[in-house]
Amino acid sequence: MNPLIPIAILALVQGVTEFLPISSSGHLVLTWKIFDETGVPTPQAEIDRLVLDIAVHVGTLGAVMLYYWRDVGRLFAGLGSVLRFRMTDNARLLLLLIGATVPVLIAGFLLQDVIQDVLRSAEIVAWASIGFGILLWLVDRATMTVRRMEHITLVSAMFVGLSQCLALIPGTSRSGITMTAARAFGFERTEAARFSMLLSIPTIMAAGLWAGKKVYDTGNVAITMDALIGAGLALVSALVAIFLMVAWLRRATFAPFVIYRVLLGVVILYLIYVEGIAFDRAA
Repeated sequence: MNPLIPIAILALVQGVTEFLPISSSGHLVLTWKIFDETGVPTPQAEIDRLVLDIAVHVGTLGAVMLYYWRDVGRLFAGLGSVLRFRMTDNARLLLLLIGATVPVLIAGFLLQDVIQDVLRSAEIVAWASIGFGILLWLVDRATMTVRRMEHITLVSAMFVGLSQCLALIPGTSRSGITMTAARAFGFERTEAARFSMLLSIPTIMAAGLWAGKKVYDTGNVAITMDALIGAGLALVSALVAIFLMVAWLRRATFAPFVIYRVLLGVVILYLIYVEGIAFDRAA
């Protein structure tokens, strides 16, 4: 098998699932486990696999910055205002995004060993996919749709930011849980998706910097090239996924994503509990 094929699969999985509320990390865990079960030749070192995972995340960062280029421009304008000690609307948005990102950075740093060694299992992915999928459905049905980005307050931004900590559990979905939190505050579906995706920018940037340091420390040129290829493919597939999701949310609900999450979780649990597939190798 061409060694680029597994990289392309990982990139497509990440690109399609990153901004859909169905958990990209959970799908990456499952993809690695399928590779292992079927004997697909892939990097075996945990650090190489983690770097590839984060590389395709960085590719999706490029996609969200391209799609929301006007908002990204506002954030840069806000940075200029902050540096001049001026509090403008753009500066306020930037500071809210940064503040909302701090909790998950702290939690990710403190829990990195637990995340890597304990939580990356197919069983956890399945239960998280089902549970948080149902939560998204309940919140989406129960809340009003009255707020837009302009209505974001410190309280709502921090609530959404704190919800990101739950996304450290594979299968939860960072975009899914942040959209759920935003919907709980009455944000329109497209606006909930917009804030969720903008919030991904500092989070993915931080993860990308961490991965870059790991690549530098290992000096593994081969994995660096694989990471670059994966990032590029993930960018293209993520951009297409964003276009389609936003177009869908303008006229419909999160129901299809919830149905997919529940079915995925049920299938995984069936394979584990009924068919006896262990999925015991760490991804």
